[in-house]
Amino acid sequence: MGVKERKQRQKIEMKDLILNAAHDLFLTKGFDQVSIRNIADEIEYSPATIYLYFKDKNDLFLALHDMSFKAFNEYVAGIFTIKDPFKRLTALGEKYIDFAVTHPQYYEMMFIIQAPMLCDANKEQWPEGSRALEAVEYLMGDCKKDGYFKGQDVKVLAFLAWSHMHGICSLILRDRLKIYEEKDRVSIRTKSFKIFMSMLSKL
Repeated sequence: MGVKERKQRQKIEMKDLILNAAHDLFLTKGFDQVSIRNIADEIEYSPATIYLYFKDKNDLFLALHDMSFKAFNEYVAGIFTIKDPFKRLTALGEKYIDFAVTHPQYYEMMFIIQAPMLCDANKEQWPEGSRALEAVEYLMGDCKKDGYFKGQDVKVLAFLAWSHMHGICSLILRDRLKIYEEKDRVSIRTKSFKIFMSMLSKL
């Protein structure tokens, strides 16, 4: 390995080190309670080192946010081979819940942790998040072309579906399903999802 390649690898490793430390601190302490100095102390480097890679804490969070959406997009990619659009939409909903349950650290970063959201001003730095939303809206449009959702706005429908799915996932991740018997929890959320999809199909 040459000098140039070694330096490039070191830069990638340092950036990953910073991102991993920031991710853990944001999740455990909350965005507002974490400073660049806290992150620097965690990785045992000076704050100046972090500023070589990220302009500020918001920039760091945006990078983590986009990484989480990238993981989500890769997780659900397989459903887009399903020919029937409503079955594809149903599969996306099922994968959405699975993703939140199996990768809560990503889902927390995507939708739950409180932090400034500058996506509207930084769309060029947030391609994965934009891609996820556009995929749902496009899928709603495919369903509409197939005879569903007559006269409905696909953006509103995408928001409706997202709101319902997020409600299920946030209740799961915040342990609010403990109000039900443990043996019933998966069944309740599964049946709730099926009822919602049945209602959606009749719009």
